[in-house]
Amino acid sequence: MASSSSQVAAARGLGMANPLAEWTGRVRSLEAGVRAWLAKQPTHVEAAVVTAVGAVQGAALGGLMGTLAPDGGAALPVPPPPPGADPKVFASFKQAQALAGGPLVQARNFAVMTGANAGISCVMRRIRGVEDVQGSMAAAFGSGALFSIVSGMGTPNPVANAITTGVAFAVFQGGFFMIGQKFSKPQSEDTYYSRGRSMLQKLGLENYEKNFKKGLLTDQTLALLTDSALRDVKIPPGPRLLILDHIKRDPELTRAN
Repeated sequence: MASSSSQVAAARGLGMANPLAEWTGRVRSLEAGVRAWLAKQPTHVEAAVVTAVGAVQGAALGGLMGTLAPDGGAALPVPPPPPGADPKVFASFKQAQALAGGPLVQARNFAVMTGANAGISCVMRRIRGVEDVQGSMAAAFGSGALFSIVSGMGTPNPVANAITTGVAFAVFQGGFFMIGQKFSKPQSEDTYYSRGRSMLQKLGLENYEKNFKKGLLTDQTLALLTDSALRDVKIPPGPRLLILDHIKRDPELTRAN
């Protein structure tokens, strides 16, 4: 019994990773699980969830910016009213100046911007069936227009300014999206290994995730895994025993195929 325990400990030791890598892997696994759950929900449910999450993230960022910015949290400088301006113009300048500063106001502005961007992106992805530059630009246009309206940074014609701001946001985000596509590696393949990644993390064997990917041992193959298949991807005997035993005991994995 003692020798068996030491073998298990040694097998686990082979896959030990540093705490930061382990924590990052767990976060990614959680994100993959949430995304998989959202993908099964109706469009309006997924859109509501991602909008709320995006709004919370934006509010946190805006609040932080409003706190750190000088002059009482004014993130955007507001020009003084021109000499001899009539009361209406002066009032609009004062309103823009008030809306431009303060952690709570910035939290609201950024919550609207990021929440709208996330929600529109979700709907566009569901409608078009793919996350592309057109959907990204549409989301940026909507978020930019709403940001212009709620932030009060408009001209005497708020509709025209909202459209102009939306177009600017769309052009910038479209450009960044296309640049990102050229320089980033596709990550969609990771969704095929979410169950296997979670299993390896539970066993302390996350270092062998690359072996699974190299052998194309996706989640669909987990219930079919054999000792020889794991040996072919160069996983040592101890970890192989742990993996096979875990699959045998986990009903979710045995139904993965």
